Amino acid sequence: MKKIGFLSFGHWTPSPQSPVRTAADALLQSIDLAVAAEALGADGAYFRVHHFARQLASPYPLLAAIGARTQRIEIGTAVIDMRYENPLYMAEDAGAADIIARGRLQLGISRGSPEQVIDGWRHFGYLPAEGESDADMARRHAEVFLDVIRGQGFAEPHPRPMFPNPPGLLRLEPHADGLRERIWWGSSSNATARWAATLGMNLQSSTLKDDESGEPLHVQQRKQIEVYREAWKQAGHAREPRVSVSRSIFAIVDDRDRLYFGHDGNSRDQVGYIDAQTRAIFGRSYAAEPDVLVQQLAADEAIAAADTLLLTVPNQLGVEYNAHVIGSVLKFVAPGLGWR
Repeated sequence: MKKIGFLSFGHWTPSPQSPVRTAADALLQSIDLAVAAEALGADGAYFRVHHFARQLASPYPLLAAIGARTQRIEIGTAVIDMRYENPLYMAEDAGAADIIARGRLQLGISRGSPEQVIDGWRHFGYLPAEGESDADMARRHAEVFLDVIRGQGFAEPHPRPMFPNPPGLLRLEPHADGLRERIWWGSSSNATARWAATLGMNLQSSTLKDDESGEPLHVQQRKQIEVYREAWKQAGHAREPRVSVSRSIFAIVDDRDRLYFGHDGNSRDQVGYIDAQTRAIFGRSYAAEPDVLVQQLAADEAIAAADTLLLTVPNQLGVEYNAHVIGSVLKFVAPGLGWR
């Protein structure tokens, strides 16, 4: 295990029992948690993107703010739903955020997940082309985005521009060097993992995957990673790819942990349907004393195969407790997995 970060969904609720009651709470506390995680030695601060929900949505202001407040930690998403994105505008936003973060952006993108509304991307002005599914549209948007962030000129300059232009075709600005190699695809199937490898994207595999074999999640993910790496090799890319998996992991080290997560010790994978056609497997949570966690996680084949582990955090419990959750894993569990 080379890197360990956290993944927050950024939930908020107007409940008086919650320390995260508003969008302002969720956003500002996300910044504070990233700063705290960096101080603890974590490698990454990642955020989920959901539309039409009391969760984090447009990620670029948040990523830029965290980039301005931190120095070392990777800053990313897992994932941005490409069905909703204008890929050219996205390239400008992502380029600006990456420059502010001084090249630390790790941008996870994907087709997205089940939504709060019916075909929400239609409200954003996007429709699949004739013969396309919404997943096809997402991949098409992704391919355009990948192309324009290479930094090559493609737009013909006006013969009488308002300001002088450099010679040749114009590219989008600001351009962030190296960002193209820091794009990840959130894949729930072996087929999209192969596709992501062919296009030279890193791989994110979460706690939910298409159930393609009936085996435990971690076994299916390990096989997915093998499929991805073989496709990467066949594509002939020059660099080594990165692979992350997400897990809910809670080290029971005090009474608060026991109160919140002591009941999760016997958690198991679950199988369900995310839509009428897609049978999915949902990963278990890990909650136990640190020595037990080390043994359990060492048997997780996907964690062993990946180079990055993202800890899903219960952000609604506030910054202080979530920093405690991250710190407990880093201090008491991660060294037993070979981290640092």
